[in-house]
Amino acid sequence: MPTKIRLQRRGKKGQPFYHIVIADGRAPRDGKFIEKIGTYNPLTKPANVEMDFDRALYWLQTGAQPTDTVRTILSYKGVLYKNHLANGVKKGALSQEQADAKFDGWLKEKEEKIEGKVKEVESEERNEAKKRLDAERKVNEDRAKEIAAKRLAELKAEEGAEEATDEAKTEAPVAEAEAITEEAPIEKKTEVPAAEIDKEEPKAEEKKEEKVEEPKAEAPKEEKTEKKKEEPKAEEKVEEPKAEEKAEKPKKEEKAEEPKAEAPKKEKKEEKAEDKKEDKKKAE
Repeated sequence: MPTKIRLQRRGKKGQPFYHIVIADGRAPRDGKFIEKIGTYNPLTKPANVEMDFDRALYWLQTGAQPTDTVRTILSYKGVLYKNHLANGVKKGALSQEQADAKFDGWLKEKEEKIEGKVKEVESEERNEAKKRLDAERKVNEDRAKEIAAKRLAELKAEEGAEEATDEAKTEAPVAEAEAITEEAPIEKKTEVPAAEIDKEEPKAEEKKEEKVEEPKAEAPKEEKTEKKKEEPKAEEKVEEPKAEEKAEKPKKEEKAEEPKAEAPKKEKKEEKAEDKKEDKKKAE
């Protein structure tokens, strides 16, 4: 079996990394190898390939057979093109100078392509980073707006609660005053009915008429006693509480009726006084 140029896997799970080795075709993939000529990292963009160009060309010219993946890597690095030009020089189709010039021109174009690819990848990464930043900014702005709206709502709610508490504080003393006024009994001034006043007034008029009819010289003592008796009655009427007037109405009526009963007594006294006067006159 001829020798092969192949990849030998290294790296962690999900993070492959390869060595480019020269090994016997009968050896296992990760087994013994003859020589290591480079590395290959497929995770980077573009892929990172490091290779000993001269040793790879030597093994190609000695008959080593590359695998499919290694063949693309060798074509990418220009090893296969260099081997093709070398075979042309051996056959005499080209001179060495012409082969070197063609290879240099190809390398420049390849390097320019690689640089352009690298720039494209970098620009794409930058654009993606900008997009991510813009998306994050939008998200942050939306969050800030939501937080500001929540804070405004909380402030309005706090202001409403403070106003409610102030109103409650202002209403509390008013309600207490109203409750006190409701609890406190309101003293209503009870007016004396006009009928009673009319009933009482004729008593005073009758007394005055009686006083006018009585002679001043005849019974001064009796008038004084009558005035003394009548004065406390008037005082009692004035001093009686207004709230109890309704309950004491029958008593006042009785008092109003009393002088009517006393009137004949006074008349009898007057008659006795006149009789005495007549007796005195007769005696004289």
